[in-house]
Parts: sequence; structure tokens; C-alpha cells
Amino acid sequence: MHYIKNAKLVLETGILWDGVLAMDGGRIAAYGAASEIEIPTDAEVMDAKGLYVGPGFVDIHVHGGGDSLFIEDAQKTAGHFLNHGTTTMLPTFYTDLSKERFLEGIEHVKHVKETTEIGKAIGGIYTEGPYMNPKYGANADQNKWRGDILPEMYEEVVDAAGTLAKVWAVAPEREGLQPFLSYAKKANPDVVFAVGHSEANPDQIQKLKRYGFCLQTHCMNATGRIETWAGTRACGPDEYCMTDSDMYAELICDSLGIHVNPAMIRMILKIKSVDKIVLITDSFVSHGQAPEGLRHVTDIHFDNGGGLCGSKLTMDVACRNMMTHTNCGIAQVFLMAARNPARVIGMEDEIGTIEVGKKANLIFVDDMFHVDTVILEGQIWNKQSVL
Repeated sequence: MHYIKNAKLVLETGILWDGVLAMDGGRIAAYGAASEIEIPTDAEVMDAKGLYVGPGFVDIHVHGGGDSLFIEDAQKTAGHFLNHGTTTMLPTFYTDLSKERFLEGIEHVKHVKETTEIGKAIGGIYTEGPYMNPKYGANADQNKWRGDILPEMYEEVVDAAGTLAKVWAVAPEREGLQPFLSYAKKANPDVVFAVGHSEANPDQIQKLKRYGFCLQTHCMNATGRIETWAGTRACGPDEYCMTDSDMYAELICDSLGIHVNPAMIRMILKIKSVDKIVLITDSFVSHGQAPEGLRHVTDIHFDNGGGLCGSKLTMDVACRNMMTHTNCGIAQVFLMAARNPARVIGMEDEIGTIEVGKKANLIFVDDMFHVDTVILEGQIWNKQSVL
């Protein structure tokens, strides 16, 4: 048994100010107030020195970071995000990949997940596509899946992903989509479908909800609305997400509120509440030039046309930005960065909160979310020693 003392434990219900946590076999064995848990004199003990100790971040939508992409070097990329407190991540695929590159990327991520120590941090994959609306999103002209939805194109990809696929993001308005949804659901009955890069109206989304639509890909980004008549604002995916209480809203929270205006972030928080927001990085690697007027931005990528192309965020920075743009405190932000994403992908029994029996995926942070220590299944990541 190994212990952490002098911790501000960030629990689902609040903060335990003078907390102690015990780990055994890579799992949380016990936690409580210092007055309630006696630490044996011969035990190995880590002193949190008054830092907040919370669950490791869960980033369900992340393509790459630093100078590497998951589909090319999943081990290096995972290390980049693990250093910033993300202990569970879903490598994310995109529509600019051919069928062959999809297959290669899936096999590469599988290999790293199954054969390396850092693979413990890979929780599955998120496919931003392939069947989204080609009118929307970064590098839209490079979308290789804008044609007919054909079994000979998708079946091999779905089979290769299998239960590793946690999320398929699609545009409900795409013709011929339902056979794909059925096939993906058969391959993994627990898979989640997200409304992504879409201009679907609420009726189009509602008709497909039975397949498992409960998530919107980066809310307020890469979406559109088909106009009805002059003077009336049409309803699209964002409005549907706001009004359906079952839907989680992914949120990219960059420092200047470029992806989502800070006033809009506060509106989303008011409507969806802390319980239905999932913070993501949507981090990518791109070398497009920023358009005039945005050359000063440091945490966003741009595509070759000057459009948004994901971010340079890590989850610690996204959490700090969320506190900057809203009145949320540290415990609430942990819910959006760990508990909620774990829930939406069906991994809440293993990760996302501090509870006895869950994986000992923990991070030590200060009140500005600067990461001091990362623990992955009981192992101190930045020291590479086993607890």
C-alpha cells in the first residue's frame, strides 16, 4: 500500500482539504481526511504539499500535439499529453485520411496501446468522420469521404477499429448514413455517435438518436444551418445540442475565445450545466499561416486557407482557460475535464473521479492547473517509478 498525504483531494462532490489517498495494485484503495486514515510508519508516502490532487484528465478528441500525430507516432504523442496531465486519451482520426491510412493508423495505435507502458493512457479511438458534411471543417477540400457511403469503403475500417472505436462523428444529413450506423453499432454495441461538421436540423438528428447520438463534436464549431425564410434563424446541430438534455457538448476553450467566444462559452455553461460539458483540446499539427489579425494567437492551428485547424492546447491549459472565461472553480472544471468525458465514452467505472476501486490515474496541480505530478495506474509518470 502506498499513500499520498497533505492533499487537497478533488472529489466529485467537492474538495477534501486535508486529504490522504492510498493506492494498491494501480488502483485507489482508500481515501479520506487525514484524521480518519492512519498511515503506517513504514509505508511509502508521497507528500502532495498542499497541492490539489484530482483525477487525471480524459481528452476524448485529440489528433496530435507538439510535432507529432497519433496516426504516425502514437507513443511520442501520448507522452506529450501525459506530461500535461492527460491520463486517458482517444487518438482522433480525420476525413483527410484515405481508407488505407485509416487502416494503417488504427493498427499503429492498437500496437502502441497493447505493447507499450504508455499505451495504458490510450483509451480507444475517436473518428472525426469519415462521414461528415464536407462543407465544414479544416481542410475541407481534402475530405476523401465526400462521395457515396458504400459498404466496400467503410466495412474494413469499422472491422479494424472494432471495440477500440469509442466515438464516430458523423453528419446526420448525409444520404445513405443509416447502414453505416448499423454496421458500426454491430461492431461495437457501446459505441457513441457524435454530430460533427453538420448542418442537420433537429428532426434529422432526432430520427437517428436511437443509434446512440449523445455528443456534439466541438460545439459551435464547423456547423451550419439551412435557412428557412427571411427573418427567422434556423435551428442546426448547436441548437439541438442545447435543447436535448441527453446531449453532451464538446468545448474547445482556447485562451482568446477564438473557437468559441467567451460569452458563448458562458451561455453553453448556463444551458448545458457543468454536468453536460466535455472539455477537449482538438489538438492538431498544422503549418498553415494564420490570417491577418490572428497572427498573435499562440494556441491555435490554421489550415492552408487560413481557417481554424484544431488547437495547440493541452488539457491543463484548457482547464485554466475555462476558469478564465467563466465563474467555474477548480472542482467544477475537473468534472468537465475528467468525469464527464469518462461518462460519455462509457469508462466511468474505471476513470474520471477519485473513487475506491478505480484506476489510480491522478494529477497534482496548483490553483492555476499547473501540473506538478502525474500518476498513471499507480506509476509516477514524470519519475518513472512504480508505486
